[in-house]
Amino acid sequence: QVQLVESGGGLVQPGGSLRLSCAASGFTFSSYAMSWYRQTPGKERELVAGISALGITTNYGDSVKGRFTISRDNAKNTVYLQMNRLNPEDTAVYSCYARIRSVSYWGQGTQVTVSS
Repeated sequence: QVQLVESGGGLVQPGGSLRLSCAASGFTFSSYAMSWYRQTPGKERELVAGISALGITTNYGDSVKGRFTISRDNAKNTVYLQMNRLNPEDTAVYSCYARIRSVSYWGQGTQVTVSS
């Protein structure tokens, strides 16, 4: 079955960096676009970044443009989110997402906390 497993979250000081990973299994990873979303309590889930199946095309939410970079390694079935210049407003649960044959799949999420 499809599994998306995030890792790499944690506590970081403002201005710091983190790299999130999402390991995928149960489907042909290189055939599907992947995305990262984030959510904080009381707010709607927000698209952070997306990447096409072969990694040619990327898109970012306005709040992270220029600071975050999404990438993928299709040989490792993994998508990454490099987050730089983090600020407290980036604090959220970050989740990996894939839509496969009209079905949405989410990882369990990883907490990122930006605080001094």
